Amino acid sequence: MVSNKELQESRIRGYFIEATKETLKGEGLRAVNVRAVSERAGYSFATLYNYFKDLNELVFICVQDFMNECEGFTVGQSVNARPGKERLKARMKAYIGYFTQYPGIFELFYIERMNDLGARQPTARMIYEFTDRIIHDDLTHLIDNGDMNREQAELTGLNLKNSIAGLLLLFNNRLQPAEYLDFLAVADKQIDISLSLIK
Repeated sequence: MVSNKELQESRIRGYFIEATKETLKGEGLRAVNVRAVSERAGYSFATLYNYFKDLNELVFICVQDFMNECEGFTVGQSVNARPGKERLKARMKAYIGYFTQYPGIFELFYIERMNDLGARQPTARMIYEFTDRIIHDDLTHLIDNGDMNREQAELTGLNLKNSIAGLLLLFNNRLQPAEYLDFLAVADKQIDISLSLIK
């Protein structure tokens, strides 16, 4: 049974995590500092250090939460698609939808310089490998079915990872193309190009 003390500790940790996530979503990484997060959470900045090693740990937890949220969204949006090419395309379209809905999270993942995050190499690695996590099951399915070999799957994964991040960067930060529907049409074509190695 969970004690009242453990419940309270969990609740307070949750307040700090939510405060950090709200700041990241709304204002970006540059606005995340101990004082701002603590004020938003409703506690003194000294209290933060009773529950977290430092701000790096808090940001790492938030990145994990955002990844889980995005992955859940992509899975939910592709639940009716057949495994393989169809589901891969559906998940990448959902991935694009998530990051256009939350440009602050996209900035945290793909624009912020890692040295702004301090010594957060695990965070940088986790972000770099995130797209692989979204597409892994379908690429494995395609290899197992003989629709592509391992090398083709690696190239497809690399192409999706880099091209989708580039498209989102141009749209979220430069509004190119200017209209959302035009952007989706370009993204759709780029996904098809990335999947062209599939039989």
